[in-house]
Amino acid sequence: MRLAFVVQRYGASIAGGAEYHCRLVAERLARRARVEVITTCASDYLTWANCEPEGLSELNGVAVRRFAVERPRDAVRFAELTARLFGEPARTEPGRVDVERARRAAPADAERWLEEQGPFAPGLVRHLAASRRDHDAFVFFSYRYYPTCRGLPAVAERALLVPTAEDDGAYHLPLYPPLFRAPRAIVFNSVEEREMLRRAVGPSLAGGDVVGVGSEVPARMDAEGFRRRHGIDGPFLLYVGRVDLNKGCPQLFELFLRYRRETGSRLRLVLLGQSVLPIPNDAGLVPLGFKPDQEKWDALSASLAFVMPSRFESLSIATLEAWWAERPVLVNAKCDVLRGQCKRSNAGLYYASYEEFREALALLESNADLRERMGRKGRAYYEANYAGNVIETKYLALLEPLRAASARLTA
Repeated sequence: MRLAFVVQRYGASIAGGAEYHCRLVAERLARRARVEVITTCASDYLTWANCEPEGLSELNGVAVRRFAVERPRDAVRFAELTARLFGEPARTEPGRVDVERARRAAPADAERWLEEQGPFAPGLVRHLAASRRDHDAFVFFSYRYYPTCRGLPAVAERALLVPTAEDDGAYHLPLYPPLFRAPRAIVFNSVEEREMLRRAVGPSLAGGDVVGVGSEVPARMDAEGFRRRHGIDGPFLLYVGRVDLNKGCPQLFELFLRYRRETGSRLRLVLLGQSVLPIPNDAGLVPLGFKPDQEKWDALSASLAFVMPSRFESLSIATLEAWWAERPVLVNAKCDVLRGQCKRSNAGLYYASYEEFREALALLESNADLRERMGRKGRAYYEANYAGNVIETKYLALLEPLRAASARLTA
């Protein structure tokens, strides 16, 4: 089988989101098929500045074909267009969208917003159209960006779409409902994502399956080594991911530091991931920056619990990884996906206010038996739904009709 994976950016240093999701699936399926990743030369999602050379390269045994971004994002112009399409609060508060305003957006304004959001790489789109017969299937990751929105229609009859759609309102733009109808199938990350898109698009939404993604799990974890390397004594709550507004980090800092002040707890919050906003200078916060995968797993094994404050997730790979590591999770109840995952797994607690955050974290901090039981349930949930062989089987079932159709066309 000849597979092309299309994603806005790609690389070993991208530790989360749709890009990491794409890399996990591409590397997994490369054991069963000929895989090529088609992407841009950018690595920074805020600017889309070209930083990798154009052309073919290889990463972890997978061919990677990169195309230049023709112009970087203008942050001011993008913010102005976002406010025009989604309402003024959308400038600073992710998810604050005037839905009716988004639906009524002028096509020309929506097109300018898409190009400004980027990464604007027309050469990539032209390549997809020209190479449509070179691959049995094209797997597009993340619906909202230019490479998917403009590239998928060129190869729709051979396309799977992994939308990674969050409830941030962008999918209401008139650009997107036709996109959700176009592919041969959609690979949903959760039942909540599928239902959200069904409500928005209606019965013409392309069919598919809830799949998600697993992770390449480690052979071992070294909790004591992690503590020793970073000088961390005592219990800590762990966050893994970009430290930014969209992930709910400012609210997490506020809630956690208030919890420490009011309860006298010595629990600390360790942060693993690139930061794109200031982190308060407080002894309770331990920012370690971006770390390799093994360091993440060692941190999970050393942690008391994992926290995911984001309101906008289509899956949250980091939460699933915490469950594989047998750690309970504490998540934002305003995210339907995370709340649903906690209910299905019985391996997490959720909060919608400071009072709920305080009670849930106090329970996790004080009750070792509860943490152990939730950790075991989380591991069982991961193995049943997100183990590598489970994900691979679901992808192959969705890809087989495309492979067969391609074989008939070339016979």
